[in-house]
Amino acid sequence: MTRYLIETHHTAEQCLADLDALLEHDPGFLDNLEWGCPAGVHMGWTVVEASRPEEVSRHIPPGMRSRTRVLPVQRFTPEQIRALHGMKGS
Repeated sequence: MTRYLIETHHTAEQCLADLDALLEHDPGFLDNLEWGCPAGVHMGWTVVEASRPEEVSRHIPPGMRSRTRVLPVQRFTPEQIRALHGMKGS
């Protein structure tokens, strides 16, 4: 499984409509999202595991998909970072 960052954007005017759309489309998915709206940053974020990006997109209402990025992400261990430094000189 791959880990994907979901980042969805909206304007202040779209905020409540997007929350309503998510609530109607996939109510349980709201538990996964963190929102910057109270700070005036109208974006939501979460990380999910899936086999393909298309599996991730199904959680997002169709009207919001054009304003949503789905990016594969990973964590780095100290050993991986050291290995990357070693590759730099090659």
